[in-house]
Amino acid sequence: MHDFVVVGAGPAGSRFARSASERGRDVLVLESGEIGRPLACSGHVSRDVWEFVPDDARDRLLQNEVYGARFHLGGADSGDDRREPSDERAGGAERRHASDEARPTESDSGAASGRSERRERRHASQDGYAFYKDEPVSNVIDRVGLDETLADRAHEADAEVRDGHTVTRVDEGPDGVAVTARGPDGTESFEGRMVVGADGPRSKVRDEVGLPEPDELLHGVLGFEGGADDGDRVDVHLTVPRFFAWRIPRGDAGAEYGLAVAPGDDAPGRFEALLDDYGVDVERRCSGAIPIGPPDRTVGRRSLLVGDAAAQTKPFTAGRLRAGLARGTADRPAARQPRPGRLLDARTRPAGRAAGVQRRDRRPHGPADVAVLASAATGAAVVGLSTIAAPRIGAESPN
Repeated sequence: MHDFVVVGAGPAGSRFARSASERGRDVLVLESGEIGRPLACSGHVSRDVWEFVPDDARDRLLQNEVYGARFHLGGADSGDDRREPSDERAGGAERRHASDEARPTESDSGAASGRSERRERRHASQDGYAFYKDEPVSNVIDRVGLDETLADRAHEADAEVRDGHTVTRVDEGPDGVAVTARGPDGTESFEGRMVVGADGPRSKVRDEVGLPEPDELLHGVLGFEGGADDGDRVDVHLTVPRFFAWRIPRGDAGAEYGLAVAPGDDAPGRFEALLDDYGVDVERRCSGAIPIGPPDRTVGRRSLLVGDAAAQTKPFTAGRLRAGLARGTADRPAARQPRPGRLLDARTRPAGRAAGVQRRDRRPHGPADVAVLASAATGAAVVGLSTIAAPRIGAESPN
């Protein structure tokens, strides 16, 4: 029997698996598809993401450095006409313009001509309301590569990681859980003392164990334009009701366009309007749900949720990578850390005592101890048996 069966090998699941494995737990990770795919998250992240990856991975994962943002109250060419662009920013526009001129020309249709005119206008007036610093404030990374790197780290810590395993059922019992998954060799069942739902905003684990859903799910859409873009500022458009749209320069990987809308809104239509306003055609697209509003409870009888499954997102940007990669036990009080090889048992905890709990080897967890283990393994703040992320909130990035 495994100590933890982790469902989902995204950043939150892989981080949990590595942290638990390093503390002597037996961990199995099940990922439904190929790790990191399909992509459903922006690669614009806080610079402290490098705390969670090997030093030699930085050069491979880093695509661009961001020094600030331009906020727009309208379309691509909206902004503060009273300010002239700095030499550096003008140079960036010239580089992007030269890159556009080097690309194959579009057909002579009216739509293509309109897009070309908008592109020229955007290059001439792209300031927006700019906020920037003299040093990088955030990074743009290879998001698929990050997931692969974090899963590799979990494996190196002796967690067993299996991709191509889609969980179809979770049964909680008094002494453990049974997780049924469909894999390359057919249907299999895996036993564990606990199941960790790190399987995204539409969590199968959450549904199976009856934990509450997030307040709502936004519909996010991403598109990627080819051709190098070494700009050093992201563009943020405050034109989407209840959220925003963005453009992110990704260095040699091109540029990313995206937005998110509330349930019932026309995400494809708004995204087409964004692309048309910028005068671009994207090479590939993807979409996904963004959970907003953490549920009242993320801990069950033998289960806990982390990451998107627990709606651990920043309230202003809906970024969630930093929450999923929150610190482990290194900077937490020793009284809150379970000792390696031992599991906490709520039935042995004296009433009214938060520390100094009695421990027994290999005994079932109670909900309070599930919360403690979640705190120890992910660094999230646990309040009233709900795992609530406490990331730094600021302008450094959406994630």
